Amino acid sequence: MNSLNKLCAACCLLCAPLLSLHADVHMANGIKVGEVDSDSAIVWTRLTANPDRNSEGTAFDPTKNAQKQPQYPDLSIMQDSVIGTGGKVKVTYWPTAEESKKRSTIWESVSPKNDYIHQFQLKDLEPATAYSLLIEGKNNDADCRLEGGFRTAPKKDQARDIRFVVTTCGDYPRRDDPENGHKIYPQMLALNPDFFVHTGDIEYYDKPGPFGKNLELARLKWNRIYSTPYLRTFHKQVSSYFIKDDHDTLKDDAWPGQNYFDLTWEQGLATFREQVPMGEKTYRTIRWGKDLQIWLVEGRDFRSPNNMPDGPDKTIWGAEQKQWFFDTVQASDATFKVLLSSTPVVGPDRLKGKNDNHSNAAFATEGNEIRAFIAAQPNMTVVCGDRHWQYASIDPKTGLREFSCGPASDKHAAGYSEEFYGEMHRFLRVKGGFLSVDVDSALNQITFKHHRVDGTVRYEESFTN
Repeated sequence: MNSLNKLCAACCLLCAPLLSLHADVHMANGIKVGEVDSDSAIVWTRLTANPDRNSEGTAFDPTKNAQKQPQYPDLSIMQDSVIGTGGKVKVTYWPTAEESKKRSTIWESVSPKNDYIHQFQLKDLEPATAYSLLIEGKNNDADCRLEGGFRTAPKKDQARDIRFVVTTCGDYPRRDDPENGHKIYPQMLALNPDFFVHTGDIEYYDKPGPFGKNLELARLKWNRIYSTPYLRTFHKQVSSYFIKDDHDTLKDDAWPGQNYFDLTWEQGLATFREQVPMGEKTYRTIRWGKDLQIWLVEGRDFRSPNNMPDGPDKTIWGAEQKQWFFDTVQASDATFKVLLSSTPVVGPDRLKGKNDNHSNAAFATEGNEIRAFIAAQPNMTVVCGDRHWQYASIDPKTGLREFSCGPASDKHAAGYSEEFYGEMHRFLRVKGGFLSVDVDSALNQITFKHHRVDGTVRYEESFTN
């Protein structure tokens, strides 16, 4: 080695420790804009060490036995992990058509305590308005920027056409595009929806690859699914609402007080609120103009154990939430009312083995009470998630209508057969896809459409006021 090469080698050795201190900053999980109403919204973002998930990492053990899952002491080396990083974030936002009205938040720090996430509360927004966003992140060495947008809801006296889309059951292993995520997201985006609702089972802690047996693995499952390009592209420009169910709280058919290995019930509740934009309560109602009001209910926090004998004290919603629902529905003067539930209210459910929702015998008392109440309200319909098939049904006792949006991919469809088409069904399809709902203000009409994963309409039904 000549003297110049020796000098360069020595310099490289001296510089190596300094270079290793440099920390990049990115937003591999994009933006989620949630809890949007006519004058407020919550903007969610997370700082990450890399621009994308670690697709070249070590694959997780494929074992299907949670007891035998190996330990993973260093998740940064694992396949599709999305490791967070410290730094600060801020949001600049403005009505898209009026850039002169730009406003910015202060810089906020993120840390491992909350998975490097911050949720910004935006207030005093203008109703029925398209907003643009600029999210900025920085640390001592680098910075990053991400643009997005969303729409606010019209005020309750404003007549507007409204379109929203709904999905359920969309975990990472059952995505139908390995590189980009779930194919329904670009199809839903092409419909230019005013807002989106995910009715739960966003992830499955109790499914392998890996099992979400502790807080770190539960967070990993959220981080990797929301690093996929289709989901990032969709959520950075669509107002969204999220409802949790059993698998993204803890495990199948979970109720309060249970644990899933080292993941506690309290951690399950907190992780959901951490990983999606969420306000004070996980049950809420939002008005979208003169003709539409939606209710999003909480189906896990307040429920009785599934194995408790049925009766007037057995509940899924809990007394406080149920009274809130009755009161707010009766007070509403919206033309059309839609309950969005993580689980079925009408059904029919699987022919045997299910005791977890209002369409099951295990919760018949409360189910009968809720169905009778909703059916007595003018122009009120139920949209549900959880079931791994699409259907439109009608309760033979009350006439209440329910639309099951179906799972996010065809490979996720299961648990029923089209041979079971019965008197309650108006439509039945054991495949994936999504549901779109259109409110036509001029026609006083609401239309429900079941879509395949490629976006084509398989079934539709309209109701006029």
